[in-house]
Amino acid sequence: MRVRRLSFVLAAALAWGGSTAIARADQSYDPPAPMQEWLKETVNQGTLAPGTTINQSNWQQYKQFMPYGMQTLFEGKYFWKMPADVAMTIGPTKLLPLPRGYTEASEKYGSQTSVGTTPAGHHFVQGYIAGEPFPNPQDPDKGYKLLADVWFSYVPSLFAQPFDHPGISCSQDRFGSIACTKLVWIYRQVGYNTDPGVPMNLPEAGDAWFTEWFMVTQPEQSRYTTNLTVFRKDPEKPEDDYVFVPALRRSLRLAVSARCAPAAGSDFVLDDYKTVGFNGGLALFNSQFLGRRKLVALVDDYTNQTGKFPDDWDMPLGFPKPDWGKWQARDVDILDVRRIPSEAGGYCYGSRIMYVDSQFHYATWIDIYDANLQLWKLFWLGPRAADVPGVGHVTTNAVAASVWDVQNDHMTFLSTVDEQGFGTKFNSDAPPEYHDFVKYSSPSGLMQIMR
Repeated sequence: MRVRRLSFVLAAALAWGGSTAIARADQSYDPPAPMQEWLKETVNQGTLAPGTTINQSNWQQYKQFMPYGMQTLFEGKYFWKMPADVAMTIGPTKLLPLPRGYTEASEKYGSQTSVGTTPAGHHFVQGYIAGEPFPNPQDPDKGYKLLADVWFSYVPSLFAQPFDHPGISCSQDRFGSIACTKLVWIYRQVGYNTDPGVPMNLPEAGDAWFTEWFMVTQPEQSRYTTNLTVFRKDPEKPEDDYVFVPALRRSLRLAVSARCAPAAGSDFVLDDYKTVGFNGGLALFNSQFLGRRKLVALVDDYTNQTGKFPDDWDMPLGFPKPDWGKWQARDVDILDVRRIPSEAGGYCYGSRIMYVDSQFHYATWIDIYDANLQLWKLFWLGPRAADVPGVGHVTTNAVAASVWDVQNDHMTFLSTVDEQGFGTKFNSDAPPEYHDFVKYSSPSGLMQIMR
């Protein structure tokens, strides 16, 4: 299969626009039809005992503990199906504590935050300083408050996928053809920081609070293609997206519509690419709370390596192998996230159903519906725990992940661990050059590529 090139970004040309109709953050809308049935079926859950192994022969006994999309993989409704040897062994639920600095900021500042809405109908978190914006979210606007907790969930101040140990993203089609891309990432929280020894707001960052930089290192024909996204504190400023195009030896600024463009030729789009499961920002989205369930998830401490494709994954689906570790029964908040009506025209997704871990506020599964509310993509996300300097052993935004496109019979795997078992560096563990703000967090830094 030919590698999908990154020139997709050059096609985005629509301008920022939309009407000024005001919409409340808690605006009600009906969940997609499959979710309505799923919610009814799972409202009364039993118990899922540690030591239970879920497989092809008994999965229906435990489907109440599965996200809807996972059930469809077991049912075999689509081209992508659970492999015959799938086995999910349930272990004890282990809740790693949130970082001390993040918790202290949540306690200090959480009581002063509220949900605001601009005259244009865009939502924002009013009074946010740092930490978890809504430590105990309640109505009104509970769904939006939970989405804000996802958006501002803890991540280390610097997340670096080093050049000598790049991450890997592999796509597969219905014929089993696999094409892989190697990537390096430097994600940096430049505002609202809570890690020790890091300024809460980096002086040189101005009104930016988060930056995402990633570069293709293989295949050769796409090498040096680089994306930079700068997220602003001002809720009325859209993300600043740039791409460095090697053939032109220059960077281009992308239109807002590029948020629906594939990221690095994968089945992820730029609005998916933040490793907590949502990268669209808070201004343009409503979020409705659908309920809390106890669902299976594979998180934190893995017992086997994930960086060799396809050897380390349960194929052909690209699902975690049984030896990766034990799954846990986790408390999960379920959100139905959609563009606000005034900004929904032309947007790629009609609904993003997010299954968000109630402890660390990362999504561990996502069901994506298209504009007609037909199921389109299924995401599995496996956050990894790591030792973060000055913070301790905590859940981080380093993940293994899979996304299955059930409409086009295509999929993508992602791993932040390479073939040798090495992976992400955090904070002071990252080489000093990765802390260069200009090079990795500003548009001018893109012009240093290939020099």
